[in-house]
Amino acid sequence: MSDTMQRLGAIAPLDGRYRADLAPLASYFSEAALFRYRVQVEIEYLIFLSRAQKVEFVPAFDPNQQAALRALYRQFSDDDALAIAAWDRKVNHDVKAVEYWLREQLDRLGMGAWKEAVHFALTSEDVNNLAYGLLVREARDQVLLPALAHILERLRELADAEAESAMLARTHGQAATPTTFGKELNVFFMRLRRANEAILEVRLTGKLNGATGTFAAQVAALPEVDWITFSRAFVRSLDLDPVLLTTQIEPHDSLATLCDALKRANSILLDLCQDLWRYISDGYLSQAPRPGEVGSSTMPHKVNPIDFENAEGNLGLAVALLEHFSRKLPISRLQRDLSDSTVLRNLGVAFGYTLLGYQRTLRGLGKIAVRSERLYAELVAHPEVLAEAVQTILRREGVAEPYELLKTLTRGRELSLELLHQFIEALDIATEVKAELRALSPTAYSGLAARLARLRDDRRLEAW
Repeated sequence: MSDTMQRLGAIAPLDGRYRADLAPLASYFSEAALFRYRVQVEIEYLIFLSRAQKVEFVPAFDPNQQAALRALYRQFSDDDALAIAAWDRKVNHDVKAVEYWLREQLDRLGMGAWKEAVHFALTSEDVNNLAYGLLVREARDQVLLPALAHILERLRELADAEAESAMLARTHGQAATPTTFGKELNVFFMRLRRANEAILEVRLTGKLNGATGTFAAQVAALPEVDWITFSRAFVRSLDLDPVLLTTQIEPHDSLATLCDALKRANSILLDLCQDLWRYISDGYLSQAPRPGEVGSSTMPHKVNPIDFENAEGNLGLAVALLEHFSRKLPISRLQRDLSDSTVLRNLGVAFGYTLLGYQRTLRGLGKIAVRSERLYAELVAHPEVLAEAVQTILRREGVAEPYELLKTLTRGRELSLELLHQFIEALDIATEVKAELRALSPTAYSGLAARLARLRDDRRLEAW
């Protein structure tokens, strides 16, 4: 079957329609990738055993032997994955299949003397939790965070470029105090950057302590070894944080924390996509059409905001999955049940929808441009937004109940600048204050928005 037909025949769109977009994730979340990470854990554990004091039945490897062993996962091939899959079909156990395949490789490499040390005193979860810790961390660092960085960079560029592009704001969907397009984008930039930091700061954990977390088999075979120190050192050698107190399974708390952090970033982006969709709908933004693209099967004029719509849909799917993962994965009956196993296999699905959402958001951000004339026209058409400024200045001047005066003037009626100026002239205030009020303009009433658009750290006063 051709690659095209395989995509057309796929049940899930991530492996069908969007396969090419998500190709980078296959190196981390495919079944072949999971085999490879398990092989890595088994090999690194074997080498670590060979270096440990008081583990005398495992001879030390020389540098060439270590290199040959590590080449088994560093040069892991499709044929290797197929060979492990064949073992899996035979024994109906994917981790045991890795062990049997690795024993074959040791024979092939002339290292048969080490075969019985493969998977020594381990339970499958010792291998699986470390493999998942590695693949999730690397997928985060090598795929998701770089994609998020591109969005942050584009948001920062747009915030700077449009820092002074005044536009009508809307609260509750109604005309409100003006802002600038750059300031509104910088709100999302700052939120997303904090979310990005939270994702990056999650330290994934791992455990290696046997069938029920007691080191029972290890102590029975080699009681003189300090297995707690060994476990800590081995997990840290994989750049994971060790957890010593567990049941059979690593509790997945750090993975749940990462899912929550990703969910927060995705929710922020979903919010951004909905706002940009509305700005396009209101005519504040234009979109550069892609050559050959069709916006409607019947309306030739249309340039739909499909990238933001696609991003919104996929980010919503990712959020739903990530929320389920963070609620489900930390829960396991007694010392072990397998309900987490099938859920963990779907981590790649959540990462896939997340990446797709990031890609479409970035594509949409690359197509938009501010329609300055539309922003200006909208501001000029809504002089009532100056009521806030007028009543605030009147408060400063000691005028009684200015809010109520402006409420009577403006609420539920159409206001023009002429009517507002007539109101100002009738006030019993100083001439210079009347001049100050008449000078107010919706197009210039945006406070510190331009400055806020360029702010890059809202947690430090020095940024001002």
